[in-house]
Amino acid sequence: MPDRDTVLAELFSALSVGSFSTAADVLNQYAVDQGPVLDLQQPMAVVFPRSVAEVQTVVKWAARHQVVLIPRGAGTGVSGGAHATAGSVVLSLERMNRILEIHPEDEVAVVEPGVVNADLNAAVEPFGLMYAPDPASYRLSTIGGNVATNAGGLRCAKYGVTRDSLLALDVVLADGSLIHTGHRTFKGVAGFDLTGLFTGSEGVLGIVVGATVRLKYLPVQTRTLAVFFEDFRTAAAGVLAVGRARVQPAIMELLDGASLADIDARMDSALRSRGGALLLIQTDGLAADLEAAEVVRAVAGLGGRVFDEDPEEAARLLELRRHSRGMDADLETRVGEDVAVPRSRLVDYIAATEELALRQQVNVRVVAHAGDGNLHPTFWIAEADPNGIRRLNDALDESVEIALSMGGTITGEHGVGQFKLRWLGLEQSPELIGLQRRIKELFDPQGIFNPGKAV
Repeated sequence: MPDRDTVLAELFSALSVGSFSTAADVLNQYAVDQGPVLDLQQPMAVVFPRSVAEVQTVVKWAARHQVVLIPRGAGTGVSGGAHATAGSVVLSLERMNRILEIHPEDEVAVVEPGVVNADLNAAVEPFGLMYAPDPASYRLSTIGGNVATNAGGLRCAKYGVTRDSLLALDVVLADGSLIHTGHRTFKGVAGFDLTGLFTGSEGVLGIVVGATVRLKYLPVQTRTLAVFFEDFRTAAAGVLAVGRARVQPAIMELLDGASLADIDARMDSALRSRGGALLLIQTDGLAADLEAAEVVRAVAGLGGRVFDEDPEEAARLLELRRHSRGMDADLETRVGEDVAVPRSRLVDYIAATEELALRQQVNVRVVAHAGDGNLHPTFWIAEADPNGIRRLNDALDESVEIALSMGGTITGEHGVGQFKLRWLGLEQSPELIGLQRRIKELFDPQGIFNPGKAV
């Protein structure tokens, strides 16, 4: 096989000027995403294609020389799904950032994978439309990255996750060929749902180079309620009370006292002084006022103190929540997770998590997309020491096992990546994992797409 420099020279000669780098600072920057680093490896290059044709060129080159490719969006993932492996090339899609089409009558948009979530929303807002998925990193995260992890966000309670807003994908396969999956219509059941298969596959099956997304109506009215409770368990009970009232909020976020204190310390706010837990609820649409009134009635019996926030304060509270994304981990003093449980078990999960934290002698704080049962517990200790690190990891393992025992999952929205592979076998049977690996081998027989991730 030719040496590394010769192989890279062949690739670079086929790409446009400025679309690749081997500079040390660039390699360091693109070696990892925001997830915990288990085994730091530098890529041998980073490439920045601007077109589908350039992506195909890179993939064909990688297949020819059996070089591993690590697809990457903005690098905002928190599960290590875009961490580089030794001898790999990072394929950054951030420069493929054009909005190709907005069709207000059909309520669809066609975008390249590097389009930032917030930029798409800004482009469709004048038409009275929105792209519903809104992960906490929406100002930075790309549509391609959202597709890779089937990302969620604050509006999941009503509008669902990325898969619920995807109609079609353009994907480059491992041999460099280009396929188009799905359809432009809202309904369509011809053939297998390959769009759904690629969504959430974390770049191990193909490289997403385009997406046709479904847009939703921009709400004509919103009401934001900040409901403060004395404790977290009562606030979690408030989630079920709202559900029993048959109200479907657009946003329903839950933060415990420790999370409020953490936000206050970092953002110069005063949330903790208002209560021991916060249930942040937003209703939207023509019935926003009626639904908000039902929410107030639903939580009244639990002692919740309701603040009907004006638009400016509502925007500030939502922004503060986004700055407490959960899963902030450094593996030394903090570890975090992204589990989900049935909503009926929220109170049980929170009680069990508080108990295990006491038993393991670690601190815990929890934020949750309460509308769909997705929780982000973070455990931490004051200083790193061998016993403390062991207790942290024991607490993390137990928190995952508790979620699974309640009919939950090891990841609600962040993906498996590298970090959660150790728990995949607890949730899925060997037969199911084996089937997924065979699907991976079918799409990527040489194993060049993001190996060691997802399955």
